Amino acid sequence: IGISDATHQLPKTYGLLQNYPNPMNTTTKIPYQLPRTEKVCLKVYNVAGQLVKTLVNEIKKPGYYTTYWDGEDENGRKSAGAVYFYRIQAGNYTSTKKMILLR
Repeated sequence: IGISDATHQLPKTYGLLQNYPNPMNTTTKIPYQLPRTEKVCLKVYNVAGQLVKTLVNEIKKPGYYTTYWDGEDENGRKSAGAVYFYRIQAGNYTSTKKMILLR
C-alpha cells in the first residue's frame, strides 16, 4: 500500500490549535502538531493556575495529533463549569489557549 506524500506531509512547525467544541459540555478535542520527535506535556489548568488534568505526558513522533478532555480532573471528578487553560510544552515550544466548560 502506497502513501501519498501530498496527503501525509509532516508539519513544518509546532502548533496548538483551538479546542472544539468550545464552549464544551462533555468532551472537547484539542489538536496539536509536532515537526519532530519531542517529549510532549499537554495539561489543563484552572484560572488560578492549578493543574486540573494531564492529557499528554510522553514522547511523540512528528505528526498531527488530537487529544481529548472529558471535563474531569486527575481524580475522575467532574470539573465545575468555568474558564480553563490548556498548555503544551514540546522542546522549546510552549503555547497556551483558553476554553470554556459549561455545566
